[in-house]
Amino acid sequence: MATKTVKTAIVKTAVKKVTKTAKKTATQAAPKLAPKAVANVAAQTDKPEYWDDALTQLVKRDRILKKIIPQHPDIWLTTRGNPFITLARSICGQQISVKAAESVWQRVLLECGKRPTPASVQKAGLERLRAAGLSARKAEYILDLSTHFSDKLVQPAKWARMPDEEIIEELTSIRGIGRWTAEMFLIFNLQRPDVLPLDDVGLLNAISLHYFSGEPVSRFEAREVAQGWQPFRTVATWYLWRSLDPVPVEY
Repeated sequence: MATKTVKTAIVKTAVKKVTKTAKKTATQAAPKLAPKAVANVAAQTDKPEYWDDALTQLVKRDRILKKIIPQHPDIWLTTRGNPFITLARSICGQQISVKAAESVWQRVLLECGKRPTPASVQKAGLERLRAAGLSARKAEYILDLSTHFSDKLVQPAKWARMPDEEIIEELTSIRGIGRWTAEMFLIFNLQRPDVLPLDDVGLLNAISLHYFSGEPVSRFEAREVAQGWQPFRTVATWYLWRSLDPVPVEY
């Protein structure tokens, strides 16, 4: 009984530390911003409502996450809040490293503006997108995405009310968007709590490193490991990403 009490205390202390540090950071940062800027930042950096509960559950259930989570006490999943940018940036990041994707995306911004829109992407056109470092195929995909948005072939306003799998089905009907890209959208834009992106190389590498002593893992093995994370597989995935790279990825 004493051991159980001690373990419970440790879990609560870890979660409390995460919450306290995060609140302190937010409080210190806010006064430096103009009111309008504060509103914009808050919309993008508010902690998901399920986050603290997820931390409590995950550190209880998983010995690896119990070690990893307290190492990142002042950050959490954030959203840019813009469906078009999230999807375009996800396409940009397909099958290349995070560092390479960021480099290309910064060059895309030079061509399309700091906050690309369907109109600015279409104005840039295929050649300028390719000059920014996108492959011909990715440039075509982002242009096609811009057409879907400008012609209202997709309805982003409805996605917040739709189940995960229905959103994935709708998104994957767009040229160039596969399941991985759709899952990144669910995680980074809609902040859905229980997404497990089994096609994500970073997640598989982290599971291999922490749970299989560096041995390659299959999707089946990764799914088995993740069973205990439900219904917070997004959160577990996010912290495993952080174990490989402390700087949060954003889409």
